[in-house]
Formats: sequence, C-alpha cells, structure tokens
Amino acid sequence: MYLNALEFLDEEREAWRPFEALAELSDEQLAAPVADAHDWSARDLMGHLLAWQEVALAVARELAVNETSQAKAAADSDWETRGGEVVNAEIQERYAALPAEELRQRFRSVPGELRGTLTVVPETRWVKNSDHLRFFMDETVDHYAEHEADLTAILAGVPSS
Repeated sequence: MYLNALEFLDEEREAWRPFEALAELSDEQLAAPVADAHDWSARDLMGHLLAWQEVALAVARELAVNETSQAKAAADSDWETRGGEVVNAEIQERYAALPAEELRQRFRSVPGELRGTLTVVPETRWVKNSDHLRFFMDETVDHYAEHEADLTAILAGVPSS
C-alpha cells in the first residue's frame, strides 16, 4: 500500500490534524457528552484515540530494536480474549481519571512521538511487514477515519465557553 514510511507518515499526519481541535476545548467542553457521538464526550474521544496511539508507540519502540513486539502480541491477545467492549470501557475509565491538562499534554505530544519513533523503525519491520503495517493502520489512519463522525458531532455539540 505504501512505498515507504514517509507516505504513511504524511497520510497519518493529515488524518490526525482535525482531531487536534479537541485539545483546545475548555474543561467544561471536554466533559459534555454528545448524543450523536455515542454519548461520548470530547474527553472520552481523546482518551480513546490516545490510548491506542500509546499502544502503537510502545510497539514502535520495540520494533525499533527488535523484529517482533511483545506489546503488540499482548494487545492483540487482550483484545481477542476479553473483547473490544471490555478493553475500551477500561480505557474510558482510565483516561477519565487523568487531570484534564495531563490529558491535553499527552494528546498533543504522543502523536508526534509516535511519528518520530516510526522514523527510526526499519521499514522492513513495519511498512514492508503486512501484519505490522495493518496494526499501525488500525491504530492510526483507519482508527481516525472510524471516529471522524464522532469528532464532527462533538465539535458541533459542545457548549460554547
């Protein structure tokens, strides 16, 4: 699908850009649930996306120095064993407990850290490895696309500050 890492990284960066608006919302706006976004708040969406980016970052760090990733194997096993609803509910609870400013800071920094880490992962370990490439697509570009409607609904539905 991609000829090189730069193609993927450029696409990922552009796909992420609209979500950056979430980090600019006030604490009140972050907390408001939005019916058209599965009753998620901006904070819920931020935590959900961030959690999976952090998993991808852990995998990228391991692939930078190894052919395989224990973090990926563990995440895959957890998803298969316990199911997405349970895993995502735990993510929502975990990220809801973070102070809003910490959530914003991580939301602003992790995507760039992930991109930067992927630049040092040999392409043979991710761009040219179909399983790993699918994983990074699932946790970034494809995941963002799945939540575009949620983002639109949240940004349209948050109370003005």
